[in-house]
Amino acid sequence: MRKLFLPVICIAILILSACGAGGGTDTAGTTGGSSAESASAAQDKGASSADSGSGTFIYQSENGPVEVPSHPQRVVVLTRFLTGNVMALGVPLVGVDEMSKENPNFADKLAGAEAVTDESLEKIIELNPDLIIGTDGVKNIDKLKQIAPTVIYTYGKVGFFEQQLEIGKLLNKEEEAQAWIDDFNARSKKAGEEIKDKIGTDATVSVIETFNKQLYVYGDNFGRGTEILYQQFGLKMPEKVKEATQKDGYLALSTEVLKDYAGDYVIFSKNADEDNSFQDTETYKNLPAVKNQHVYEANAKAFYFNDPLSMEYQLQFFIDSFLGK
Repeated sequence: MRKLFLPVICIAILILSACGAGGGTDTAGTTGGSSAESASAAQDKGASSADSGSGTFIYQSENGPVEVPSHPQRVVVLTRFLTGNVMALGVPLVGVDEMSKENPNFADKLAGAEAVTDESLEKIIELNPDLIIGTDGVKNIDKLKQIAPTVIYTYGKVGFFEQQLEIGKLLNKEEEAQAWIDDFNARSKKAGEEIKDKIGTDATVSVIETFNKQLYVYGDNFGRGTEILYQQFGLKMPEKVKEATQKDGYLALSTEVLKDYAGDYVIFSKNADEDNSFQDTETYKNLPAVKNQHVYEANAKAFYFNDPLSMEYQLQFFIDSFLGK
């Protein structure tokens, strides 16, 4: 029945998309090709998602129960925050956001995945996914649900370990997710003890980054390795950083006040495409961390997030930087 039903769903969604385009809320029609062509392409691809799995189960999402495939084989992830969570569990991805494809840690594994957004409905239909994953605020949620089971998470609602466990439950790989959590927790705690032994328990660490010509400093739960440095390692952040990032998790800074927020050690999540001219100023050059060669520059594009693959990269970066291993 689903082989006959899938093209009907596709055509219905495309009709809805065409109707919605006039209201400015759906840009599916701008991706190229007619509705009939897209529906035909989806039909030609067949119903692999219906044939590849071995049943379904009910996943208890934060928005209610969702029937999902027991062994998904064609997953679309519409958020850069969760791409690495799925990849870490070895589940095939056919569609991801552009930022994930630009991540140097993900590039090889995502070479065959298409770049999609929550507005490129025709392309998602052609990918014939058996599961779609996104975060709160995703557009066209009702249309996405007609394409494939769609599960939405609220970013930051739970900690990074619990988030991976939830993804494990969704993908029917809870044991694998828990195994990584236990192993990473032990390894990162051990590395943290070694780093504190070397730099001292009172040494402070700051994490900074430039974005859209603005300099930022981050708290203990905002990617860029902050979860590892402050939660897993137990390293200290400067008191001003702690106070200033409690509400939003980050603070925009001017170069002139950077000295007040820079720790004994500074992790600079650096994007070479951004304006990093603050590094040429005397204010920056006179920071104790700079003078003591305690500034460690990481590739921002590989450093943004707190998924397992990103955190493995961050952990090794910290071990290499602080311990010289």
